[in-house]
Amino acid sequence: MSKKKKQKRIEGIFRATEKGYGFIQIDEQKEEIFVPRNSVNNALNGDKVQAVVYKQQEKDRRAEAKIVKILKREKETVVGIFQKSKNFGFVVPDDKKFATDVFISKKKCKEAKNNDKVIVRITKYPEHGKNAEGEIVEIIGNVNQAGVDMLSVIREFELPNEFPSFIIEEARRIPKKIDNKDFKYRKDLRNNIIFTIDGEDAKDLDDAVAVSKNKDGNYILDVHIADVSYYVKEDSNLDKEAIKRGTSIYMFDRVIPMLPFELSNGICSLNAGEDRYALSCSMEIDLKGNVVSSEIYKSVINVTERMTYTDVNKIINNLDENIVKKYSKYIDKFKLMEELANILKKRRISQGYLNLDIPESKIILDENGKAIDVKKYETTFANEIIEQFMLTANETVAEKFYWLEAPFIYRVHEVPDYDKIEETNKFLFNIGEKIKVNKDNIRPKAFSEVLEKLKGTEYEKVISTLILRTLKLAKYEEQNKGHFGIASKYYCHFTSPIRRYPDLFIHRVISEYIKNNYNLTDERKLELNEKAKKYAKSSSECEKIATKAERDAEDIKKAEFMEDKIGKEYFGIISSITSFGMFVELDNTVEGLIRFENMGHNEYFIYDENRKTLVGEKTRRVFKIGDKVKIRVIEANKLLRKVAFELREDDENAE
Repeated sequence: MSKKKKQKRIEGIFRATEKGYGFIQIDEQKEEIFVPRNSVNNALNGDKVQAVVYKQQEKDRRAEAKIVKILKREKETVVGIFQKSKNFGFVVPDDKKFATDVFISKKKCKEAKNNDKVIVRITKYPEHGKNAEGEIVEIIGNVNQAGVDMLSVIREFELPNEFPSFIIEEARRIPKKIDNKDFKYRKDLRNNIIFTIDGEDAKDLDDAVAVSKNKDGNYILDVHIADVSYYVKEDSNLDKEAIKRGTSIYMFDRVIPMLPFELSNGICSLNAGEDRYALSCSMEIDLKGNVVSSEIYKSVINVTERMTYTDVNKIINNLDENIVKKYSKYIDKFKLMEELANILKKRRISQGYLNLDIPESKIILDENGKAIDVKKYETTFANEIIEQFMLTANETVAEKFYWLEAPFIYRVHEVPDYDKIEETNKFLFNIGEKIKVNKDNIRPKAFSEVLEKLKGTEYEKVISTLILRTLKLAKYEEQNKGHFGIASKYYCHFTSPIRRYPDLFIHRVISEYIKNNYNLTDERKLELNEKAKKYAKSSSECEKIATKAERDAEDIKKAEFMEDKIGKEYFGIISSITSFGMFVELDNTVEGLIRFENMGHNEYFIYDENRKTLVGEKTRRVFKIGDKVKIRVIEANKLLRKVAFELREDDENAE
């Protein structure tokens, strides 16, 4: 008698979908394991689980598993909308992947009223087909009350909305003026002409720049970054809080900062006309955009002018006589910046830099926090100037410390999976294009060549989005693995220590190397390397949470803006095709779903996964990504964070 083959047991994190099935993520394993709906066994999104793999991975099919044990619940509390009945209440979670409403007994409802946003502590998790049970621990406010929507996101992701009092006290003890005793260790650049260039609303100014030319005709690019590590000492309470937060989070009318405002908007902000300590990177760049030499050093600076992208753009393009006149003595400086940025960008593109055309949204709120406008965030070449300068500084610092074999945190963007590229190529085939790669030679240049060919065509934005989905997520690691999207062998985040912990950490490493004449003990290197590994991982996790929170906040506000647009008609572009319908993006960046039943003609649509098309069974009409279509808004719900459209006949009466 043959022995029954022993089934493999695994442990990992369960990631649920809104449809009830999910996937198990296992550390260091690329492929996720599929869990069908009937094998979830009451696991909830984010739970650590043990499962049995009963179907092994095959060429065109994922491995499948059944969850047999829940090792650790991820959520102890849930944010949702309270609904009251005569003898009990229940909460509908904001997180649609939570998969169960939460039953609340009458005595555990507190003073919650219908349609209040609340926080519920789970007292009993779902089992045997029964809902979870819980008790209300906080009433955030009525769903229609100003600010409750954003506060709900903050609570849902357990974001640290306020600093503990002892952290604020520690920040307030830091002097508001620089301490002159440290001058002897720094280059005094206070008489140099230096600019910050940021958006009009920016308050935490952590980077400043200057450009000149030397006698050889090469450019000298100076990038000065706020010396935050001078004030936030290793293992201080401020440092521990910054590690926990990992990053600043931006949500329209509010920011959840990594550091208290006393620092981020005060002594650590490079405010014009005020002496500030900086960590500086000075680079000599030739006429082809190559960095031929560099120096990293401590400095003291005094920013000459606080410039905005808008004003710099007006100056370099001579768009506003008054602005040009106001800054007339600096025009040559800004023209030199434009010149160098063009050279750097040209070189970067020649190396395969992926210049993805995916506009960000700009959401305008009224005084009560309600969305009153949604539009594309317009950028100018002034934004490009700062981007190119910061990219170059980040690369230069990363390369220098890589060759020093220093403990470090790198910004890593690995080579995409070949199978995903092949999927994208199936769509590109329809428009006569292809990303030309093989398994052993995947270069960013192959992607950028396709993007360049399609620039200015109807497919430009769609292909940018498709390529973005093909790429892996960037993350932080203690090992340098290059940055595929930037086409760079060495890359780190050096330029924003006020709002990103990896930048702050490597500033501390750089400062220690400078102080010790680039000679650290093996013991100290080992200690710093362990910290680099730990902080790279925690910062990557914090970044994921921040990104999700910011996206959810954006979805809420976009849906809110569209709520009074029901019945209005617009033209849009098909941005995605699925087995249940298609997504259409309007010119203002709002995206909505058109389900099959809202596509007209009462017909069945055939989904071609390879070509990413829908074909009408009766009419044979083909819908493909990039097509322009006319839609009518039929649903917009900020509570569900979704917008839905129906397809209209193509005429000219649309906005």
